[in-house]
Amino acid sequence: MTGSPNNNISRLEEFLAAAKGEAASLAAKKAKPLHPFSIRLTQEERERLEAQAKGKPLSVYMRERLLGDGTAPRKLRRKPAADQAGLAKVLGMLGQSRLANNLNQIAKAAHIGVLVVSPALLEELENACRDIRIMRDALLSALGFPPAGGSP
Repeated sequence: MTGSPNNNISRLEEFLAAAKGEAASLAAKKAKPLHPFSIRLTQEERERLEAQAKGKPLSVYMRERLLGDGTAPRKLRRKPAADQAGLAKVLGMLGQSRLANNLNQIAKAAHIGVLVVSPALLEELENACRDIRIMRDALLSALGFPPAGGSP
């Protein structure tokens, strides 16, 4: 990877902008906080409600009964089945990697204005991004989610 220093700086700026955009998109996806409500039941009352719910989560059944059919049902979150071997693999990759430390040092140098953008640095950043994508996809897979598609 060779190029003028200005070209290298613009590529680094593009990289940093893309990283900020991904972080902002994740923050925007966070759901609004729910407003929980508690109710105390005897064991018999709970068993009766569970029998009436016929396998539905008790909160969904109670919400339907209390608020009627006009309410839009909330989408149930599925609990992913964790693949212990896959999670161990990702943790091992993180343990052997110095990505966090190296990226932190690069960020500090950029903040104080002493970062020298060289072809070697750009190659290291591209390799770090690739490694992070591999770990992210392995982690998602181990948690039972499909890997993020269409990532840069």
